[in-house]
Amino acid sequence: MSPIKTAILSFGMSGRVFHAPFIELHKGFELTGIWERSKSEAAAFYPNARIYRSLEEILTDPSIELVVVNTPTGTHFDFTKKVLQSGKHAVVEKAFTTTVAEAEELNALAEQQQLLLSVFQNRRWDSDYKTVKQIVQEGWLGEIMEAEIHFDRFKDELSPKLHKETAAPGAGIVSDLGPHLIDQAIHLFGMPQSVFADIRITRPGSQVDDYFEILLYYPMMRVRLKSGYQVREPFPSYVIHGRKGSFLKTRADVQETRLLANERPNLTDWGTEPISEQGLLHTEKDGLVIRERVPSQQGNYYGYYEAIYQSLRQGKPVQVSAQDGIYVMQIIEAARESSRNRKVIDLK
Repeated sequence: MSPIKTAILSFGMSGRVFHAPFIELHKGFELTGIWERSKSEAAAFYPNARIYRSLEEILTDPSIELVVVNTPTGTHFDFTKKVLQSGKHAVVEKAFTTTVAEAEELNALAEQQQLLLSVFQNRRWDSDYKTVKQIVQEGWLGEIMEAEIHFDRFKDELSPKLHKETAAPGAGIVSDLGPHLIDQAIHLFGMPQSVFADIRITRPGSQVDDYFEILLYYPMMRVRLKSGYQVREPFPSYVIHGRKGSFLKTRADVQETRLLANERPNLTDWGTEPISEQGLLHTEKDGLVIRERVPSQQGNYYGYYEAIYQSLRQGKPVQVSAQDGIYVMQIIEAARESSRNRKVIDLK
């Protein structure tokens, strides 16, 4: 079966670190080209890939089957719409779009064109999240009553990337890190009934939000999502409490660090956490209370592209669908409204 010829719309951090290495690794894909407007940095990493100088060159290239839209969030709607209108499948970086309406329009267009449209939620393939998911799904904690998910950093300085620090739709931590936490919460627990949020600016000179706390209301459960840049000593990134017990897990996935060091991923030991980062399970088992460390699952972002391959070549459902992206955008919009008005927002 012919490989899926793929083009990437940017060779910044996301293209170089999160997309190109796994597209190259997967034998079902061919990294055909990369859009670089003036530079040719990708040539040193992927000499067989063509350097495109415009989006139009990609859209009019009949060999391209899949386009990765990994440009700044504010461009996602326009670029993805053009990709779909040209008859090509699309993978879109998070945040999917800047509004729910945009996300719904893209989903409708993809369905009309009978094209695959997926949001790049690679953090579903983090070792830490996969371990938490295993513990929850296997029922070790019983009925979940409370969960807290963090993505914290210690970073006072502003990003040199202007699009990240300019007050505009799609900028700020809620659109940057928020989609990861929101998607994981939905993936674990489904859509909540209501949302309450506190979104703030904490860094000197910042023009965009850099702190959030989002509380998701379920019938018997509460899920708290937190992220900020003023956390030198991080809290456990996953704290899950159920009727039978608790599970605590650090954010310890090693993939981003290794990818930033230009290491190439593999299908053997890639994404293996240090043993020191194993999660703590305190629960009941066979009538006895146990408190023990749990071996971590192996992470690998290759799994995302394997899922895309299975969808395009085997007809399997898309694992991270456009509808998943719509759900995330619904919570982001509700969170922003909640923070502005200091009130709980019910989801329709």
